[in-house]
Amino acid sequence: MPQPHIRPARPEDGGDLAALDRAVWSTLHAVTPAPEPPYEPFFDERHTPDDYLVAELDEPAALKGRVAGYVRLVHATPLASNAHVLAIQGFAVAEEARGRGVGRLLIRAAAAEARRRGARRLTLRVLGHNTPARTLYESEGFTVEGVLPEEFHLDGRYVDDVLMGRRL
Repeated sequence: MPQPHIRPARPEDGGDLAALDRAVWSTLHAVTPAPEPPYEPFFDERHTPDDYLVAELDEPAALKGRVAGYVRLVHATPLASNAHVLAIQGFAVAEEARGRGVGRLLIRAAAAEARRRGARRLTLRVLGHNTPARTLYESEGFTVEGVLPEEFHLDGRYVDDVLMGRRL
């Protein structure tokens, strides 16, 4: 099976990334309401192309050259004393690209990019009921570092917010 290609995002990816976000939206991983028109631009002052790595697949032909996933990598806080920590604050894989290693490669690419930027730690937050994501993160060296019990109310039930991290 061909490997996905990971590259930095470009400004022209905004439409594809926004469409991907809308297509995969679910309370399994989203705490915000489902997107509805009129849609906001994907990139803005707080979410720039420099924050994103995107995955493209060459196979099957229907996916060739299309954005199949992304990961957003940013500073965990604006504090200088915390500059050594980067955080994954956005992660999505197209339904038709799942099971091809896209998510795993994006997480690995985020860790490599964080190292390249001089980070010592990489963190993220994941909803407690998102077992597929938690399993992926754990298999890539992330451990649970904290739990905010019943932090969100989604689909009529309370859901934990799980804080995970790893050394680089």
